[in-house]
Amino acid sequence: MQMLDWSDLQVFLTVARTGQLGRAGALLGVNGTTVARRVRRLEQRLGSVLFEQTREGQVLTEAGERLREHVEAMAGSAGFIEAESGPVSALSGTLRVSVTEGLGTWFLARHLPAFSLAHPDLTIDLVASSGFLSLTKREADIAVMLSRPRAGALISGKLSDYTLQLFASRDYLAQHGTPGQSADLAEGHRFVGYIPDLIYAPELRYLDEVQPGLVPRLRSSSINAQHSLIAAGGGIGVLPSFIGATDPDLQVVLPQFRLVRTFWLVTHKDTHQLARVRAVRKWIVDMVRQHREDLVR
Repeated sequence: MQMLDWSDLQVFLTVARTGQLGRAGALLGVNGTTVARRVRRLEQRLGSVLFEQTREGQVLTEAGERLREHVEAMAGSAGFIEAESGPVSALSGTLRVSVTEGLGTWFLARHLPAFSLAHPDLTIDLVASSGFLSLTKREADIAVMLSRPRAGALISGKLSDYTLQLFASRDYLAQHGTPGQSADLAEGHRFVGYIPDLIYAPELRYLDEVQPGLVPRLRSSSINAQHSLIAAGGGIGVLPSFIGATDPDLQVVLPQFRLVRTFWLVTHKDTHQLARVRAVRKWIVDMVRQHREDLVR
């Protein structure tokens, strides 16, 4: 058997973790055709079929499962070697951070350029979206999540609490009046909120905590879009205080109402000691510590 190419094994592992050639290619920076070619080359060298093609994507065969165990161990060892080599100040490569859309847009993005300038050889992907990438499948290196993972080879810790409050535009309140109590929200007021079947985390199902039976008439899966709808006079809605309180055109409604949720910082046990992962994780913790008043108001 010919000597195996470590880069082909890395391609194999990425496909095994993601289950799709296209998704693996996106993570590796190549197209799906290239990924498929590299997998076929590895199969030819091993003399085994590693994946079965299904409607959902690539599923490991028995031979593929056996190979994955070995390659996962190799990847873990390579990670520890990298972690032990080189100072933290000389960071390079690519690191992907998966965060909530609101935290990524309104908090981390404000501070990230300064960190990036200090480490010009490090490429940082800030994935701020409605949903989270999988650390288990190596879709991201670090994630800031709304709940603590209960399974998987993950390391997690509490990053910070954050508050949510009711907000409306000053123009909306001038036209429709300011509610004096939560029961008033159901009478004569429009509400902005999430699309129920597209809510990606149970922590975002908070309308009944505001007032049981509230039904939003303007809905979006995006917290940034909800902010825009509220700012445009579309109604009253719940926003993280680090979003709503920074907009001078918005006003807090029912100041006595406050929700508290928690951000959790999560890494994978095989890579959490990599220099770039350690550095960015520490930077996130430091930023939150320095600007905690922006999150908890």
